[in-house]
Amino acid sequence: MPLAESEVVELAHDLIRMDTSNYGDGSGPGERTAAEYVAAKLDDVGIEARIIETGPGRANVIAHWGPRTDGSLLVHGHLDVVPAVAGDWQTDPFAGEIADGYLWGRGAVDMKDFDAIALAVVRQRAREGRMPARGVTLAFTADEEAGGHHGAELLVRDHADLFAHCSEAVGEVGGFSTTVRGRRMYLIEAAEKGMAWLRLTARGTAGHGSMVHPDNAVSRLATAVARVGAHDWGVQLTPAMRTLLASVGELAGVEATPQSAPALIEEFGPASRMLGAAIRQISNPTALQAGYKVNVVPSEASALLDGRFLPGTESDFFATLAELVGPGVEIEEISRQAAWEEPFETPLVDAITKAILSEDADALVAPYLMSAGTDAKHFRKLGIATYGFAPLRLPDDLDFTALFHGVDERVPIDALEFGTRVFDRFLDLA
Repeated sequence: MPLAESEVVELAHDLIRMDTSNYGDGSGPGERTAAEYVAAKLDDVGIEARIIETGPGRANVIAHWGPRTDGSLLVHGHLDVVPAVAGDWQTDPFAGEIADGYLWGRGAVDMKDFDAIALAVVRQRAREGRMPARGVTLAFTADEEAGGHHGAELLVRDHADLFAHCSEAVGEVGGFSTTVRGRRMYLIEAAEKGMAWLRLTARGTAGHGSMVHPDNAVSRLATAVARVGAHDWGVQLTPAMRTLLASVGELAGVEATPQSAPALIEEFGPASRMLGAAIRQISNPTALQAGYKVNVVPSEASALLDGRFLPGTESDFFATLAELVGPGVEIEEISRQAAWEEPFETPLVDAITKAILSEDADALVAPYLMSAGTDAKHFRKLGIATYGFAPLRLPDDLDFTALFHGVDERVPIDALEFGTRVFDRFLDLA
């Protein structure tokens, strides 16, 4: 067994055992321990790594390997994970237990698996003196799970020179397999929805709950939230999703259209949960806050809203949202990040496809749009073309998308080994 395949499970296991939970409010342990581990593993094979701390314990690792020329490849992964409640799990979420052919633990699929794959492959190639054809910049970031504000966002803002040679990037949430009508298909992230985390605030006249209150902030807010939550945004197909559904349509004997799209999405089985959100806008109310006593009408009421908009629709999304909310309700942006989409007919995608097919010759490779967000949003600000490519060949019956931020997160051992072989081949082709 090649060194990378034999080492990748150990690396992933060690990273999972380092609790890097990100609570989004600065209260977590941070990424420093994991960053020091990654930097030491790179330094061990002669790749000089730099730790950049953007706050107490909020640590990022940057390293460059190979030629320092324009057109370098950025390989990025984040070191933080979402929290886990141990009592909900079959295993300790931070033990990195190996059982039933799986490595279990928080971060097993999001995304310490790919951190380990990249580390294992780079370490093996560095030991053997197999330099990449193009330069590779490695970035292991902090804070992705809370928007990247202590990670990729600050790296791009304050240390853009570290990425000056990079023209393309690969990162998380792509390259995993799903099975459609008996055919394995690998989904490459070629687009992401934009993110609009918003606070809706209604104000009115405070007073005694026993009296008539036409200027009631709670009623005004509740009406607005109900309209937003119930709105049917309709189906919209972006280029990535049109290409993906055309591939599925060929297998199913159905033309891919906006009308047939929901049925074609169902062909993906459990993965339809995620992919169904990639063909429409989303506006989910997620929290409500108002009042302090049952017989007091408050002067203010607020709600939190998670909005996700498709590439090319940002202006229309916010205009429609304003109409839905109506007068008398303020919309405040908590975090707003742009949507993006890359072409799928590129030399880098050709390299991704050839690398996958070298290990799974009968498979299909297609693009998709990611319904959530990744650090790619930040790196694209530097003009770097980004794709999601963290290769995993998965069992047909594994509900993979449910494991992201889910209970009993786990990754098959043989999928990690597969990923190292594919990623090693990719570095020869990219």
